[in-house]
Amino acid sequence: MKDLEQTYEYLQQFLTDERLRKIEHFAPESSDFVLPVVEDVYQFRNAAAIVRSVEACGFHKVVALQEENNFEPNLRVTKGADTWVEVEKLPRNIESFQKIKDQGYKIVAVSLEKNAKFLPDYEITEPIALVFGTEMEGVSQEILDFADETLAIPMYGFTRSFNVSVAASICMYELKQKLIKSNIDYKLNEEKLMRMKIRWTVNSIKSGEQILAKYLRENNISLS
Repeated sequence: MKDLEQTYEYLQQFLTDERLRKIEHFAPESSDFVLPVVEDVYQFRNAAAIVRSVEACGFHKVVALQEENNFEPNLRVTKGADTWVEVEKLPRNIESFQKIKDQGYKIVAVSLEKNAKFLPDYEITEPIALVFGTEMEGVSQEILDFADETLAIPMYGFTRSFNVSVAASICMYELKQKLIKSNIDYKLNEEKLMRMKIRWTVNSIKSGEQILAKYLRENNISLS
């Protein structure tokens, strides 16, 4: 933890006062209690809208499962949210979901299948990986079979599904409200919080990765 704190303190000199204030202000509300996972999204605007909604709700990581398409958000749509949100890209297969599950997440697929629970009634009591399917097909059958639960957004018109980015926005916002109103300790622990601040700082600095690498090398520090 000491190395993390010293690294963050060193990097602060390259930030403007305004950027540092923003990092310190928004970081404490960050959480990885809900981990959004997207399956092979192919529209750049949808990818960007998901990233933007995730960040706005104080969740700062997305797992993108790739098969036929690369997860490449449209930067004009993210409005800078890509600076703050970490995107981990994994193959679209069961092994990737098992990896997520092994990190302590319950796998919850957003789908009407398998006796889905409706979002307003859903009780979040443990970390969940919330899986959103492709634009055309929704969550794949393979993932539905693997999932621990399914979650559905109630709809009241003839339309039977939301656009994937809209569904992500609704779910992330609603789940954040549930967490805020709960007694769950859903925020990042001290180490995760410091690592996130370092990542945000590096992303805010021109040549930030090179500056960080040079500092770690010269001080014989490993943050892994």
